[in-house]
Amino acid sequence: MRITQLNIYPVKSLGGIPLDEARLTAEGLAWDRRWMVIDDVGRFVTQRQLPAMAGVRTHLEDNALVLSHPKAGPLRVPLAAQGRERLSVYVWEDRCDALDEGAEVRDWLGRVLGDLRGSGLRLVRFEPDHQRRVEPHFLASGEQAHTGFADGYPFLVTSTASLAEVNRRLVAKGLEPVPMSRFRPNLVIEGAEPFAEDGWRELAAADGRWRLGLRKPCQRCGITAVDQQSGEIHVPGEPLRTLVEMNRRLAPGGYFGQNAILLAGEGTTLAVSDDLAAV
Repeated sequence: MRITQLNIYPVKSLGGIPLDEARLTAEGLAWDRRWMVIDDVGRFVTQRQLPAMAGVRTHLEDNALVLSHPKAGPLRVPLAAQGRERLSVYVWEDRCDALDEGAEVRDWLGRVLGDLRGSGLRLVRFEPDHQRRVEPHFLASGEQAHTGFADGYPFLVTSTASLAEVNRRLVAKGLEPVPMSRFRPNLVIEGAEPFAEDGWRELAAADGRWRLGLRKPCQRCGITAVDQQSGEIHVPGEPLRTLVEMNRRLAPGGYFGQNAILLAGEGTTLAVSDDLAAV
C-alpha cells in the first residue's frame, strides 16, 4: 500500500490544500483545521449550514494563510498568532479557547458568504496553548489524544478502493461518481481491498517512522453532497444515501473512512507515494 493523497484544510469547512508532503503533529497534519468560522454566539459554522463555504479557496505562504474568492480580493491572515480578543467557541459540545482574527476578516467573510440567519461570521484561530481532548471511550486503555477544530479526531484516513466501490454503486443507480474531495480526507491510501481500513487498528510507514491508530469509523453527513469546487449541491442526499444503503454493520448510518490519532512519529514528514503497512 502507499499514500496517494495528502490534504489539509486550514480553515474548517473552507477549501482544502493538496500537498506532496506534510509534517505530523499530535493535533493532525501541520496547519490542518487551525482556524474556524463561527457565528455571533461562538458556534462553529460549516458547509452543513453554508455549502458556499466550499468555494472559498485557501493557500499557505511562508508567513500567511491566504483566503481567496471571486467576490473579493485575496485576504492574508498572519500565521503567527497575534494579540487578538480571546473567545470561547464551540465545536459540537466541546468548548475551545480561540483568538478572533479581527474586523477585516469578518468584513471579508460577509462579502463572500453573507450571513447565517442574520448572524455575522467571524474567523477564529485555535488558541495555541489550548488542548481539546479526543473522546476517550473510543481510545485504547491508557491512550490520550487531542485535536484542533476537526469534528473530533486529528486525522481522517480513506481508501481509493473504498471510493471505487461507492462509485460502482452510484453508477448502478444511474448517478454520477463522486471524487474523493467530497469526503475531505487527510490521508488517502491505495493498494487495499474496499473497506479493509474498517478492520485495521494501526496504519504505519513501512519503515516504522510513524504510526497512526485507527480508532473510529467516520459517520458522514450532508457535506458529502457538496461539490468541493463550486459549493453547489447537484444530487441532494447523495452519496450519503448510498452509504446508508450499504449497511456495513458498523452502526446505523452512513460511514466512510477512519478517524485516527497519532501513536508515534510526531515531527516526522510523510509524503505522497510513501509505502505503508497496516495491522
